[in-house]
Amino acid sequence: MRIVLVGPPGAGKGTQAAFLAKNLSIPHISTGDLFRANISRQTELGKLAKSYMDAGNLVPDEVTIGMAKDRMEQSDAAGGFLLDGFPRNVSQAEALDEMLKDEGMKLDAVLDLEVPEDEVVKRIAGRRVCRKDSSHVFHVTYTPPKTEGVCDTCGGELYQRDDDSEETVRTRLEVYHTQTEPIIDYYKAQGLVVTISALGKVEDVTGRAMKALQRQEAPQ
Repeated sequence: MRIVLVGPPGAGKGTQAAFLAKNLSIPHISTGDLFRANISRQTELGKLAKSYMDAGNLVPDEVTIGMAKDRMEQSDAAGGFLLDGFPRNVSQAEALDEMLKDEGMKLDAVLDLEVPEDEVVKRIAGRRVCRKDSSHVFHVTYTPPKTEGVCDTCGGELYQRDDDSEETVRTRLEVYHTQTEPIIDYYKAQGLVVTISALGKVEDVTGRAMKALQRQEAPQ
């Protein structure tokens, strides 16, 4: 299957993408990973992206589209892929359609992870990260440390990252509503959107997603 995964910040896209890609035996193609890989390998697109990022500017659509195209043309993506973070706006969605059309392919589904805005704020703003090891992550409500402000694993200080503050989260949500949400309407017009609730346990959300995708894949 060829799938696009969409949803607001805090919807658990990265977690679900990893599980779904494994269950469907297709590569998980994340925009963040694409940028890091191209920059570390110093590809032409990576150098170009880095020049914009170093200047504090947004990377232009055509650079992001170029990286995605290169990745989708690799052999492991021949039987399908799961895109996470791309397309991010309607112009990127149109470019993706053209890319696939040129290869005689099309998308099978656009999986929309739905989470209430207040839950998104609660999920992200409640996150606390260890200063000694950023892989040690807790949540004030869902996974609180035994001692407030202290990492259970190494005893390091737990803190709230600047981009996890409620104000920043609400700004990120506004960007999502303005830039990314319109692609849902774009794909709805093509009959591709499958919306599921991203509330509950990770495995429950994955189960819902798999069922929804199987229905989408079944002959209409």
